[in-house]
Amino acid sequence: MPAKLIAVLQKLVDGLDRINEFCGRSIACLVGVMVLLVSYDVCMRYLFQQGSVALQELEWHLFALVFLLGAGYTLKHDDHVRVDVFYRSKFFSARGRAWINLAGCVLFLIPFCLLVIVQSWPFVHNAFLYSEGSPDPGGLPARWLLKSAIPVGFTLLLLQGVSELSKNILRLLRNEP
Repeated sequence: MPAKLIAVLQKLVDGLDRINEFCGRSIACLVGVMVLLVSYDVCMRYLFQQGSVALQELEWHLFALVFLLGAGYTLKHDDHVRVDVFYRSKFFSARGRAWINLAGCVLFLIPFCLLVIVQSWPFVHNAFLYSEGSPDPGGLPARWLLKSAIPVGFTLLLLQGVSELSKNILRLLRNEP
């Protein structure tokens, strides 16, 4: 039984990791676009005294997309913010850290992702129904599209949380560091 369980968990981990790797690498392109956009906006505003509300909103929208859709990728590469008081010290062995990660996924990460996905759905649904746009004159018309990135981003984070949970179960089953 453990050998089959290990094989199934490994396939799950590989599949979920591929999803977030693809999304993370794809969303990384937006960072370059955002840098060019901000540079153009700054030059236009300070050199030519020409500003654009839509351009500034687009900058914020791209930042939100990078943050939301890149969170799962960040977790996959262990580059997220963590409270390392005990985790990085010699206080816990590799097995102890696996148990901490497992508990963190089960008690905090997965429930929080589910909460945000469920609670954001009506918010996104209403924005879609009313074709919500920017309240500012000259702003972007499709704010509902940006709001839909909230449940999508947290779904990607949830999927990576399941992958991390599975990785730690595999570490414990295989008795590996």
